[in-house]
Amino acid sequence: MASAGEATVKKAHVGKKEKKRPARYWLKAQHGEKPTKKRKREGQREDAPKSSISGKADPFPGPAPVRQDRVQRFKRERSKKLKPHRNNLKLKRIITGTKKDSEMAQEHAARVDVLLPEEPGFLEGDEDEDTCTISQEDIAEAVDITSGAKYFNLKLSQFGPYRLDYNKTGRHLLLGGRRGHVACIDWQTKQLMCEINVMESVNDVKWLHTEAMYAVAQKKWLYIYDSKGIELHCIRKFNDVLRMQFLPYHFLLATASATGFLQYLDVSVGKEVAAICTKSGRLDVMCQNSQNAIIHLGHPNGTVTLWSPNQKEALVKLLCHQGGVRSVAVDKTGTYMVTSGMDKKMKVYDIRAFKPLKSYFLPAGASCLSLSQRGLLSAATGDVVQVYRDVWSTPVTKPYMAHRVRGAVWGLHFCPFEDVLGVGHGEGFTSMLIPGAGEPNFDGFDANPFRSAKQRQEWEVKALLEKIQPELISLDPNQLGYVDRANMAQRHQDRVEALGYDPLAKEKFVPRFKKKGRSSAGAVERRKKKVAHEDQRDVIKEAVEKKLKDERKRVQQKKQKTALSEKSAALDRFRK
Repeated sequence: MASAGEATVKKAHVGKKEKKRPARYWLKAQHGEKPTKKRKREGQREDAPKSSISGKADPFPGPAPVRQDRVQRFKRERSKKLKPHRNNLKLKRIITGTKKDSEMAQEHAARVDVLLPEEPGFLEGDEDEDTCTISQEDIAEAVDITSGAKYFNLKLSQFGPYRLDYNKTGRHLLLGGRRGHVACIDWQTKQLMCEINVMESVNDVKWLHTEAMYAVAQKKWLYIYDSKGIELHCIRKFNDVLRMQFLPYHFLLATASATGFLQYLDVSVGKEVAAICTKSGRLDVMCQNSQNAIIHLGHPNGTVTLWSPNQKEALVKLLCHQGGVRSVAVDKTGTYMVTSGMDKKMKVYDIRAFKPLKSYFLPAGASCLSLSQRGLLSAATGDVVQVYRDVWSTPVTKPYMAHRVRGAVWGLHFCPFEDVLGVGHGEGFTSMLIPGAGEPNFDGFDANPFRSAKQRQEWEVKALLEKIQPELISLDPNQLGYVDRANMAQRHQDRVEALGYDPLAKEKFVPRFKKKGRSSAGAVERRKKKVAHEDQRDVIKEAVEKKLKDERKRVQQKKQKTALSEKSAALDRFRK
């Protein structure tokens, strides 16, 4: 038998089953029920901090604090306190929003700055010790194993001297021997990518947009090879090429030839963009300004000229040396230019004002110059390589570092993002350690030394889509952001030329008011147009009459010539 309590519980359960609740929350309001709230845990307060998955509260809630000294570095000019009118609520809202955005940008820049931990470090000697006396062997022993392995020598005495080039990421090295030896190397892992002999003299070598393709200026023509040494193209329009420069954002290969021609090749479509005759003889000195893609050429008469593919004449012509120019280098900011000449002088120029800043005398003169990303200048005099610091800010009396190689130097190039200087000479190649030369932090979207093959392919597609046209190359790169504000006189002159008459020469025609609906807006505009075309009709009528008059005169002169030719013969002038 069931007890009384059990019977009561059963009745309660039966009642719950009979009462049907709505299946959706929006139907609860129709039945008069209030939506239920989630139950809080026992002992949990509303003001208590939210717990994580593990159940423990975050000991450091909110974003991490930023030091004020870091924020001050990115602070803009002191904002003026604007007091808008009290009724102008929209202006108040705009000013407040702008201020908040500025503060947020400053804080974000300070936070991102923490993600650039690498800092450049220079070589420092002991008391009364010059850093130029420290040898490369001592530096290689003092640094870690990875950095010490970056100092090495390649003995290639059979096919030298060598020219060299590092690709944009600084990972791959391209060597070109004067006697035909060409080699591609992943110099950090010392892995040989390809090695060929072109069986003729090589004047210069240059990487193209990726490490999968490079150009070789051979004795007669320009050749394009891939990273496996397979010949892709032989471009016969580019003959007797001596020096080359590649513009990565324009996909242009600029070449200087022995015949005095400066030519541009668009490597993305294989088309010659421009061929300029410089009229300055043999072109053996060449460099580029990476800031505005202007080509700098040095000439035997001591001048340096600046060129763009859009003009057939030089943009700027500077007389830099009393003798011929031997080498030219421009820093990555496009502010300073360093030249060396036959007069044994090395000069520093400010490109913004085209004025000399410093002048140094080198006993043997500098045959090759190269500037690093951090502003170090390397100069080669014979078989000695000297590196200088701050050549444009303070007078330099002694070199920062020095090293003697086995043969005469034929090529210098700093490796991007590495404290390494590549030297090509008569006995092969030497990789030197130059502390503080490379940029310590790289941009992964532009040049990533650690990118994979898939990332390189994606970057190549994006770079081709964002390719800058050669028509946009100019001396001032900020000129594209300016707005051409034509004055009123120029606009009026253009309008007169387009219409054929001066619309402001007479007073505006005001139609007479007519009754009975004949002065509607459309009718008034039609009458204005009729009068406006009258002046134009007169001009057109005069032009047509003048044209007919000239045509009649031309026909009449033709008839007279025909009549004279019929009357007289060719031998009539010999008759007596």
